[in-house]
Amino acid sequence: MTDRIIVKPLAPLAPYIGGKRNLAKVIIKRIDATPHDCYAEVFVGMAGVFLRRQHAPKAEVINDYSQDVATFFRVLQRHYVAFIDMMRFQLTTRAEFERLARTDPATLTDLERSARFLYLQNTAFGGKVAGRNFGVAVDRPARFDITRLGPMLEEVHARLARVVIERLPYDEFISRYDRPGTLFYLDPPYWGNEGDYGPGMFERKDFMRMAALLHQVQGRFILSINDREEVRDLFAGFHLEPVETTYTLSSKGAKKVGELIISGGGNGDR
Repeated sequence: MTDRIIVKPLAPLAPYIGGKRNLAKVIIKRIDATPHDCYAEVFVGMAGVFLRRQHAPKAEVINDYSQDVATFFRVLQRHYVAFIDMMRFQLTTRAEFERLARTDPATLTDLERSARFLYLQNTAFGGKVAGRNFGVAVDRPARFDITRLGPMLEEVHARLARVVIERLPYDEFISRYDRPGTLFYLDPPYWGNEGDYGPGMFERKDFMRMAALLHQVQGRFILSINDREEVRDLFAGFHLEPVETTYTLSSKGAKKVGELIISGGGNGDR
């Protein structure tokens, strides 16, 4: 195992569809067991795996093709004070949620865009990105509480100090950072839910392209995805580990689902 530093595990700053709260411990155990000098996360989302890790190699890179995600982490890394000041008096209201949901993020400054994103992710039901609905609960405090989020934002800001933040298509990101000492973690959209992250973000054909790319990487990779026959066929040349988790997205509540942890690389499938 290469030299690593100890880092404080942190909670994500907001829910995000496909977040790995229930599987994070299993995935992080696999990450820690894989020697690497560079940790590169391809679809970071709200960093549900990245932030929960307790060990970090000498190089870390996070990536997401979502401009909202990449801008949010870059602003939090570099403009923390201005960002927290902007959020200081924000309250949880349906009217504010609907106003921000209607707002085109392309018309906003980076600070405004990041504030909008964090607010919507905290107040939308189920951490949805596309087709957000205002989340209502009678058994918990307001979903957006800056007195709770403030200290969390400061900790994540400090955690990001040594991290490179990219916004690249997954294939460009993998090609750019592929080295024998790199470990990629990939958490792509679930098979059958490619449109959950917005138009143009990921398509069904990208699974085949991704599998072909992973057959060629010099580094190692760990990929988590829903357990489907089509997925097993597509990634048949790699090591497939079935695991069970719970998944919640609708008012029907949580249900148990099968997921696969797929690993390989080093120019050798298994």
